[in-house]
Amino acid sequence: MRIASMLSSATEIVYALGLQDHLVGISHECDYPAQALRLPRLSRSRFDPAGLTSGEIDAEVRRCMLEYGSVYEVDVDALRQVRPDVILTQAVCEVCAVPTGSVDAAVAALPWQPAVVSLDAHTLDGILHTMRQVADAAGQSARGEEGVARLRGRVDRVGQAVAGRPRPRVLTLEWLDPPFAPGHWVPEMVTLAGGDNLVGDAGSHSREIPWSRAEGLDPDRLLLVPCGYAMDRARQDADEHRAHLRRLAPSAIDGGRAAVGDSAYFSRSGPRVVDGIEALATWLHPDAGLTMPGERILERWR
Repeated sequence: MRIASMLSSATEIVYALGLQDHLVGISHECDYPAQALRLPRLSRSRFDPAGLTSGEIDAEVRRCMLEYGSVYEVDVDALRQVRPDVILTQAVCEVCAVPTGSVDAAVAALPWQPAVVSLDAHTLDGILHTMRQVADAAGQSARGEEGVARLRGRVDRVGQAVAGRPRPRVLTLEWLDPPFAPGHWVPEMVTLAGGDNLVGDAGSHSREIPWSRAEGLDPDRLLLVPCGYAMDRARQDADEHRAHLRRLAPSAIDGGRAAVGDSAYFSRSGPRVVDGIEALATWLHPDAGLTMPGERILERWR
């Protein structure tokens, strides 16, 4: 079984299930775990985001969607070379990763027809289901069930630790220029970690909001997890929008209750969202007896 991954979360799922020996290629965005980086890249972006501000990235994304209908290209020649039996892709967000439609078009140009498995999660349960999908596609269904049980057990332990505690009001933003409120599983992560997410609906699409929509909320906590940004870039983006953020959340910022996060633990629909839930719960309820995961996931922002 030869597996090609067209999205970062799928690559992480393959490794979490112990199926990495079957992986023959990855997307241009895959960056974890480090062992995967030796594999051929099977896609590319239509623009280089290096050095661009979040506003400039947003403009380039909109341009690519208007001109091409997609931000990314599949490298058909690279696919021919690695000859996958299964290609893992997604139809949740055309901006975040190579979409299923682009993969279908690329497969049509191949002399054989690999199976295309679309991992379309919108909730935590959906993410766990995608782990089962990957395991099933590899003929290793038992590994999927075992992996889901491990992650579910960790989430349950968080729920037990925060049960009955006061729930801080949390304003979460997953992009800053323009501002976006999170959807899909991110509001659910806040809820599972013992907070009340103020803007953004679980299971729905993320949506652009005007700054004025969030002014006056003055949340107990401010969580900034710009999609696609690691910690240092997220902190830089927050610094660049400091004036807006101070108007939204003066109490949280002045009280040291604002945080920036590595979006790999929030915006990716893979197993590391559970690390994100554990980190959130530790941040929201530091006296609940939970331990912050060892990775660099959340840091205070001033």
